Amino acid sequence: MILSTQIRLVLVDDHTLVRDGIKALLSVIPTVTVVGEAENGADAMVMAEHCNPDILLVDINLPDINGLELTRKIRDRFPTLKVLVLSMYDSKEYISESLRSGASGYVLKNAPSREIVAAIEEIKYRGTFYSAEIAQKLLLDDGTINELTPRESQVLYKITQGLNNKKMARELDISVRTVETHRLSIRRKLNIDKPAALVKYAIDHGIIPR
Repeated sequence: MILSTQIRLVLVDDHTLVRDGIKALLSVIPTVTVVGEAENGADAMVMAEHCNPDILLVDINLPDINGLELTRKIRDRFPTLKVLVLSMYDSKEYISESLRSGASGYVLKNAPSREIVAAIEEIKYRGTFYSAEIAQKLLLDDGTINELTPRESQVLYKITQGLNNKKMARELDISVRTVETHRLSIRRKLNIDKPAALVKYAIDHGIIPR
């Protein structure tokens, strides 16, 4: 049996023009299908339940609910559903809050179209996406990079073994969402994304044997 490679997307933005622009952008991407649209949080919850999407693309400013609060509700009710925040705000406060809300990525509305497409594909197949600009804002807490927690070290070890999020969650007896949060925290703290560099870090710091 051939598995479908289609990424099913729901657009959540109260501006029709924005939704139309994103649809036009994605119409030329054969692997992405827009399966629903919502202009408020209430409609987004309905779309999440009935349209079987892989990802919700959510604006922060919605008429009935803050997009980050909507993200929390979505993730609580549909734990496997990913949320990509699309926002005009580049402040660290919004970006950090999106992470705490359970979003899998954050993209600015003025980002190049290729970055939006890349974010959708990365979130679908690898779990998270934060551009270099956004990741840098997350990284700069007090000018230093924090050490990994014991749990993050465990997750890093599993990453170096090539385990996916579901297998990690099962072996560590935690939720997939928690694994995703730890993975993003590791990326933030180390500013490392390439597997080979993660393995080197793990070896250098005694997380895996030499």
